[in-house]
Amino acid sequence: MRPAGLIGSLGAMAVAGALTLAPASTATATATASAATATTAVSAETRPAAAGTEVTLSPVDLDGPAISTVKVTVTNAGPQRMRSLKVTFGGPVGWAVQPSAVQVDGSLAAGASATATFRIQVPERRAGFTVRTFTATATYQGGDGAGSATATRTERSGTPLADLAAAYNNVGVTDETDTRPGNYDGEGNSFSAQKLAAVGLRPGEPVTALGATLRWPNVPSGTRNNVSSAGQAVTLGGTGSRLVLLGSGVTSGASGTVTVYYTDGTSGTGTIGFPNWSFDPANAHGATLVASSDGRNRPSGYGNAGIAYRVFAHSVPLDPAKRVEFVVLPANGNVHVFDMAIAP
Repeated sequence: MRPAGLIGSLGAMAVAGALTLAPASTATATATASAATATTAVSAETRPAAAGTEVTLSPVDLDGPAISTVKVTVTNAGPQRMRSLKVTFGGPVGWAVQPSAVQVDGSLAAGASATATFRIQVPERRAGFTVRTFTATATYQGGDGAGSATATRTERSGTPLADLAAAYNNVGVTDETDTRPGNYDGEGNSFSAQKLAAVGLRPGEPVTALGATLRWPNVPSGTRNNVSSAGQAVTLGGTGSRLVLLGSGVTSGASGTVTVYYTDGTSGTGTIGFPNWSFDPANAHGATLVASSDGRNRPSGYGNAGIAYRVFAHSVPLDPAKRVEFVVLPANGNVHVFDMAIAP
């Protein structure tokens, strides 16, 4: 880590946007992602715009607190001269950047490049696994005629959890003979192990849903067996058409975004949601009912007989041509996940 003394008000620093012009032979090459293999590893991805104009970002040093320098290179791959080129750059919300934009004087011939330099204030590195996204946009006249081009770069630090079990942080199932450890809903209530077994949800046994074969958590009753989602990154390898999650909701607001990262460094997102474990319509948030158990365990013992407490499935689409590397769960603690798997 560099000295904290480097950090100060970016506005108070004499930071100017540095700009250089270079022939096409020196244009920055598009970076490709590589998997993070250790807690200090960083992988990155730069995606050029679909148009002829190429925008690339240099790596961002995440070893804060510090001021990191980032170079954004724009290459005119169009047939016309590029004029009125303006480059902007930004990072995560709250990360200060100077200058806000760099204006290029003159024009770029076909094949020529310009590199703009920015400074970004990087906070102290957060423990655990993080993914940071940085974006650069070029606006211009001429060139390929598109008028603008954007590129993003993701920087990863840390290592995803080995599997979903490593993320278990909630006791959602208890035995009717000892209900006290349960706290699925934040009020001390939990599923009954006996009633779940009666509808086919037994520890370690397969559960088929939405084309995927999942497993009910293979842990004893009264111990952590599900994830109250908080953006955890979890390793999950394989290929298929969709990612299926097995879970249930607490409150009626149990929804959020799932992000899937592939081994080639690209990623995709999808929205999932689970109905409240009781009372909500069984298809709320587009979920599919998997099993419905009778009653629940309360701190004082089994109760609420005659009321259904349920488990659901939901899915997000995958690119079947790519291999999944890891999954980032929704940042919503009301979403509880018991397992996830890839459907063919």
